[in-house]
Amino acid sequence: MSSNRTGEILDLQLLKRVLLYARPYKLHFIIAAISAILLSVLGPIRPLLINYTVDNFIVIPNQKKLLDFSILIFSLLILEGVIQFFYIYLSTWIGQHVIQDIRSNVYKHILSLRMRYFDNTPIGNLVTRTIADVETISDIFSQGILVIIAELLKLIVVVLLMFYTDWKLAIISMLTIPVLIFATGWFKRNIKAAFQQVRQKVSDLNTFVQEHIVGMHIVQIFNRENAEYKKFKAINAMHRDAHLKSIFYYAVFFPIVEVLSAISIAMIIWYGGKNILLLQGITVGEIIAFILYIHMMFRPIRQLADRFNILQMGIVGSSRVFKVLDNNDYLKSGGLILEDFRADIIFKNVNFSYKKDQLVLNNLSFTIPSGKLFAIVGETGAGKTSIINLISRFYDIQDGEIKINDINILDFNLEFLRNNIALIQQDVFLFSDTIYNNITLYDNTISEDQVVEAAKDIGVHDFINRLPNKYDFIVGERGVTLSSGQRQLIAFLRVFIRNPKILILDEATSSIDSTSEKAIQEAMQKISQNRTTIVIAHRLSTIVDADKIICLKKGKLVEMGTHKDLINMNGYYYNLYNNMLRDNNS
Repeated sequence: MSSNRTGEILDLQLLKRVLLYARPYKLHFIIAAISAILLSVLGPIRPLLINYTVDNFIVIPNQKKLLDFSILIFSLLILEGVIQFFYIYLSTWIGQHVIQDIRSNVYKHILSLRMRYFDNTPIGNLVTRTIADVETISDIFSQGILVIIAELLKLIVVVLLMFYTDWKLAIISMLTIPVLIFATGWFKRNIKAAFQQVRQKVSDLNTFVQEHIVGMHIVQIFNRENAEYKKFKAINAMHRDAHLKSIFYYAVFFPIVEVLSAISIAMIIWYGGKNILLLQGITVGEIIAFILYIHMMFRPIRQLADRFNILQMGIVGSSRVFKVLDNNDYLKSGGLILEDFRADIIFKNVNFSYKKDQLVLNNLSFTIPSGKLFAIVGETGAGKTSIINLISRFYDIQDGEIKINDINILDFNLEFLRNNIALIQQDVFLFSDTIYNNITLYDNTISEDQVVEAAKDIGVHDFINRLPNKYDFIVGERGVTLSSGQRQLIAFLRVFIRNPKILILDEATSSIDSTSEKAIQEAMQKISQNRTTIVIAHRLSTIVDADKIICLKKGKLVEMGTHKDLINMNGYYYNLYNNMLRDNNS
């Protein structure tokens, strides 16, 4: 969206969009804004009071009045501190609530996106958008826009009071302002580009670390630790250089502000001191007040540049977050919900591709009979898994039709459709949580008794009962503390307890040892009773009893029938089966 508009100093459209998230907290925002306004007035009043106190009760001694005004100044400081507490707390409170809402929206939106989006987007990139980039948005409220408003108001009040006190001293104080304005403009322009580069390098770093930790076994299997370390060092160095570039601009700008402030003070002391010596109407109190005014004038300007850059960083972060939110590549859900979902699944002239002009399924037509065992075989890349992805609507087809109950699959409510379809994959994914939570996936409608009863029904209860803490056993990230066979059994239980109408097994037993396979085959027989079962088979021996088998080759249907029918054809399936028997006997 607006992330490409790098030429703008501040993207007001993006800022307005962020501020819309503060609407539910309007009262807190108003109180924080009022606090900011009060702070901008209370601070500049102090030099005015000090000026009056010095000239009237110190130069002309008056101890009682001196004490009274000292108490007044001290009271103003206390009041300023109390107001500042409310301002800091409320602005931070708003920021944290806003990013909580934005982060929830981003994650909810990510959950609705097509699988195609995740195929093309690195995981680390999404992690950065959801966590780090969203975090920078809170600074828009806690250290950005409200601080900028407060500092601008303070600057206006200070300038007005300077001219009220002495217009000649006010003009002398501002002689360095043109140089400061030029330096501030240079700083703003350069720091925005630097911040954008920093956010990009953070994303690159997160993506690299995420991807390579997940794939660490590949790195170690092929002894690529040193090569990967060198790549990481290079990316880390680019991240460092991006930060150093932003620090360079700070290192140049802040000393310029300090030098210009010192020059203004020096000119006030010189001009004011000379006039005091010549008795030309300038007082000691006015010089002290102007020294304080200059500090108050230059500090907001410096603060403005600093806070403006924090605001810029929040805007840069928000542009990246909104880029995710503005991605409309999500599956559109139909509205149809049926009481009876048991019916044939029909593929009619289906064309499908993950990438344009690279067909994975080519004019594919077949029928999966309801309540039967249906098997799909073929070489790697034939399109077997793609069929499963389409039935579950992880992807949509380019041409043709997929029907269930003689109704186009696009017309079904997506949640209803997936509630009636269960998929068990070869590589079972388990979360780093308890076995119980991995089975229920925090579904409150599933009770503990139901889980235990289902586990007993399919022969999984005994294996779980032997684990430490039983159903409360923590399986570790991706289920690393369990064997592949045990993970498959958990996956079968997770499916069985939901009683789906359609069960899909994606080579679920291809990498299981013979002992685990026996337990899984028993669980499979129990689960597949009275429901449509679709099996992608690597071991053809597991599908000899299938009611129908289709053979795929390069996305096309080449053969279809029972095991016996296909063997008698002496064709593609016959060769696959014989090759498997030969491999098993060798």
